[in-house]
Amino acid sequence: MVKLKLSETERYEELKGFFIENGLEVSEEDPVPTDMVKCWKLVDENADPQKLIGAVALAKREGEFIIDGIAVDSGYRKMKLGEMLLELAVEEVKKLSGDSIYLVARVPGFYKAQGFENVHKDDAPIFFECLGCPQYGVSCHPEIMKLNIR
Repeated sequence: MVKLKLSETERYEELKGFFIENGLEVSEEDPVPTDMVKCWKLVDENADPQKLIGAVALAKREGEFIIDGIAVDSGYRKMKLGEMLLELAVEEVKKLSGDSIYLVARVPGFYKAQGFENVHKDDAPIFFECLGCPQYGVSCHPEIMKLNIR
């Protein structure tokens, strides 16, 4: 039986490792300064209360809110945990009077189901590090997406 524990964390480095383990590419060099807004982590207290099973990082770049990482451990997918984590970030943006939130999606169908729409890279804040990656356009085809909140 799963016993979820959700908590805020300031340990982005821990989350970054989790994001990488779950297939996200995390750049050490941000194209523009990034201000971390809030991070959340999710654990299963009945399995291993030290092992992350989900996480989301909300940040700001160029004055715009972005999802700087979101992932769920493969053993816990299909439990709507990704939706829950994404909703935390969206609610935080609402509290902070934000109008929208951006992300780079490797699984755009999930985000489209949550109301996100595709955005051309020229219409997004500079947070799209993918252009310099050798896998971009070859084996990786991410999409820039935006959710209008207001």
